[in-house]
Amino acid sequence: MSTTAPHTPWPRVVAVSLGLALLVGVLVAAFSWPAVTSEVRDLPVALVAPDAVAEQLESALDEKAPGAFDLVAADDREEAVELIETRAVYGAIVVGESPEVLTASAGGPVASQLLGTLATSLQAQLQAAADAQAAAMGVPAPTVTVAVTDVVPLVDADPRGAGLAAASFPLVLGGMIGGIALTFALIGVWRRVGALLVYALAAGFAAAAVLQGWFGVLPGDYLLNALAYSLAFAAIGAPIVGFASLVGRAGVAIGPVVFLLFANPISSATQPVEFLPEPWGAIGQWFPPGAAATLVRDLAYFPAADARFPWLVLAGWAVGGLLLAVLGHFRQAGGATRGALEDAEATEHAPGPVAAT
Repeated sequence: MSTTAPHTPWPRVVAVSLGLALLVGVLVAAFSWPAVTSEVRDLPVALVAPDAVAEQLESALDEKAPGAFDLVAADDREEAVELIETRAVYGAIVVGESPEVLTASAGGPVASQLLGTLATSLQAQLQAAADAQAAAMGVPAPTVTVAVTDVVPLVDADPRGAGLAAASFPLVLGGMIGGIALTFALIGVWRRVGALLVYALAAGFAAAAVLQGWFGVLPGDYLLNALAYSLAFAAIGAPIVGFASLVGRAGVAIGPVVFLLFANPISSATQPVEFLPEPWGAIGQWFPPGAAATLVRDLAYFPAADARFPWLVLAGWAVGGLLLAVLGHFRQAGGATRGALEDAEATEHAPGPVAAT
C-alpha cells in the first residue's frame, strides 16, 4: 500500500509566497535606494584663482547649483594636480591667462562629466567679464576658451570605466560564495579557515589576471592589485566562516544581509561618496565592498593617494572573521569536553548490574 506525503497546509503556502515577495521588495529597495537618493552635493573641487575672482566664481556656482561643490583653494595648477592625484579632490578649476578645468575620469565618470559641463558655464562667465572689461576700455574683446584636461584618464580598454565598476559586484559575490560554500562543504573550523585563505589568495590573483591581463581594464602593479582582491575576498568570506563556526550554519546569513543588502548599495563603487545622503557614503567605506572598490581604484589609477584606510578596513574584517572562527572552534571544543566529562561522571555513578539471586 503506497503512502503519499501530506500536502503543505495552505496558510504556510501563502506565508512562504508572501515572504519571498517581501524579499524581492527588500532587494529592489536596497539596490535602488542609492540611485534614487543620490544627488550632486559637496563635491570637492580645487580652485586656482585670485581672491576676487574666486569669490565671484563661488557665488556663481552656489547660485547655479547650491551645495553642489566644495571648493578647495590651491596656489597653482601644480598643486591642483597634486590634490587630484592624491584623491583629495575630484577635479580643479584654474583661472588665469589660460583658464582650464582639470578632470580625472579614473576617479569616476559621474564627477568627470559634471566637471566637463562646468567648463561651458565657466567659459560663458569669463567671456562676459572679458567683454565688459573690453567695452569699458574701448578695445575689442578677446575670445576666452576654457580647456578641459583629463589629468588621470582611464585606460583605452575601459574608456568609460564600466569594466572597473562592474567588477565590484562579482567581488562581493566571490567573497560570499567562498565563505558560504566552504562552510557547507567542509567539516572542521581549521579546515574551513585554511581553505578560505587558499581560496581568497587564488581568487584574488585570478580576478586580477582576468581584469588586468585579459580584459586590460585594470592598470597598475599586478601583484598589488591581486593582493587587494585577495584581501577583499578574505574580508567578506572570513566573517561568514567565523559566524558559522560560532553560531552554526545559520551564521552564513551574515553574507547576504550585511554585505549584499546593506554594504554593497552604499559602497560608492560607481559614484562619489559625497553623493549619497550623509552619513551613508562614509559608513559604506567601513565595510569590505566600499573599502575594496576604493582600494582597487587607488592602486590602479592613484598611486600617490593614501590607501592605508581601505587596507586597514579589509584587514580588520578578515582578521575579525578569523578570530570568530577560532573562538567558535574553542567554544565547540569546550562544549564537547564538558559533554564528555558529564557522560563519564554519569557512567561512574550509575548503579551496577544487579546480581541474580
